[in-house]
Amino acid sequence: MASATREAIMRSCLKMLNERPVDRITVKAIVEDCGINRNTFYYYFSNIPALLDSIVMEPVDRIIREHAQADSLEECLAAATELAREHKKAIMNIYRSANRDFYERHLTRVCREMVSAYYSARYGELPIREEDRTVIIRYYQCELMGQALVWLESGMRYDIQAQFARLLQLRRGFGRKMVERCLTEPDGG
Repeated sequence: MASATREAIMRSCLKMLNERPVDRITVKAIVEDCGINRNTFYYYFSNIPALLDSIVMEPVDRIIREHAQADSLEECLAAATELAREHKKAIMNIYRSANRDFYERHLTRVCREMVSAYYSARYGELPIREEDRTVIIRYYQCELMGQALVWLESGMRYDIQAQFARLLQLRRGFGRKMVERCLTEPDGG
């Protein structure tokens, strides 16, 4: 029952996010939509930003669990962009709000975890210095994050999956060369 109430609150807020900007969503509107009282809302969430955090975080965690595997960087990106397209109005309302920072925080985390999982599965057994590993992961994390932010800024108007696939095609072998340099030039020389 408790889990069902929490889910109902999240569904209600998501429905409202698809209809209006974040600053026009109130606890009062959510509890009326769910048929619960304010105390019940506050039992699960301390405020609207905490609720928004859960709405963003839970699908992100699921995508990472289900898709961040060795050969599925594209698959993971496809799942994330499909989720974004499915909830385009809600995401754009969050992205354009004063609470944008938490959305960007989760986007940064998703990019880092996707790249980390991919890197570990692909190159984890190789004797690469931790500093080099960190530099490579941050590089690809920033590349993914930058692509995602430009896409969001455009209002999700273009096919980011096709653009990303083309980018990977153009850069084929680049990651492997970086790893090879880590092995042949371990001291950075």
